[in-house]
Amino acid sequence: MELPKFIMGDHADLQDEILVIHTEFPRFIINLVNDQVYWMEDIADEEEDQLAEEMAKLIEQAGIFYDEQVKRYEED
Repeated sequence: MELPKFIMGDHADLQDEILVIHTEFPRFIINLVNDQVYWMEDIADEEEDQLAEEMAKLIEQAGIFYDEQVKRYEED
């Protein structure tokens, strides 16, 4: 099975958080409530600087993914 690029996350202890998981490199979890990113890769500081532009695009895509998923739930 091929994983989707983004997956919505849920956790009973984090009920007020909106989590989206990015499953491709660089793997991360973003909390859309406060834009905090949790890296699932060992990213060195210099790599993080190189990934900054790509991360901005991925974070935007994560927000779009979430909005599309919520819209689908509301339509059903």
